[in-house]
Amino acid sequence: MPGKLTGKVAIVTGASSGIGEATAVLLAKEGAKVAVIARRADRLNNLVQRIQTAGGEALPIPADVTDETQIRDAIAKTQSAWGQVDILVNNAGVMLLGMIDGADTEDWRRMINLNVLGLMYATHAVLPLLKAQNSGHIVNISSVAGRVANAGSGVYNATKWAVGAFSEALRKEVYQNQIRVTIIEPGLVATELPQHITDPAAKELAAKFYGSVKPLESEDIATAILYAVTQPAHVNVNEILIRPTEQER
Repeated sequence: MPGKLTGKVAIVTGASSGIGEATAVLLAKEGAKVAVIARRADRLNNLVQRIQTAGGEALPIPADVTDETQIRDAIAKTQSAWGQVDILVNNAGVMLLGMIDGADTEDWRRMINLNVLGLMYATHAVLPLLKAQNSGHIVNISSVAGRVANAGSGVYNATKWAVGAFSEALRKEVYQNQIRVTIIEPGLVATELPQHITDPAAKELAAKFYGSVKPLESEDIATAILYAVTQPAHVNVNEILIRPTEQER
């Protein structure tokens, strides 16, 4: 039996772990051909092997989305391999929490480059393809932090608010081309993100916060993404906010 996405081609960034990995697996299960992009080539190869063993089709493309040339080449490689691109899931991101005063500003640059510019570069590269076929779907992964600002996450908040603003402006620019835009805003999800925090105090606070509730799983977010991209063509799910039941803020 054909899946819900049979005949479609998807690109997933940040696919080497967490939400990106789970999304690639689920989209492939539903019949999409999936190009998986991340910097860790070994993990991409393992992911593609899993997808292929399950009967799916996937293409590993090691690339750094903060390098505009690399992401442009990755999208061109996908289009060359399969003749089209239908779905882009901008998932690559990092969460480097910490107070503004005394912060290591290199953390700020890393977040802005990946969470904002990387997402913008990938979007910019794929848009001509989507416009040429007069269809497509761009899914941008934001966060509850794109709605609620807190002490200790100011710059991360800023990057995720930027994703929300960019996504809504994008939607208004491309809706007449039959291109849909969805923003996904997860709360706490059990992924590698907290492990990357460089500030010891912030890392300790994050660990306590994650330990205080039962977090979402990456597969929960993948299911939300699948819901959005499998709606009828006239339905554009603009925004999905999804928290663990036990998460207050």
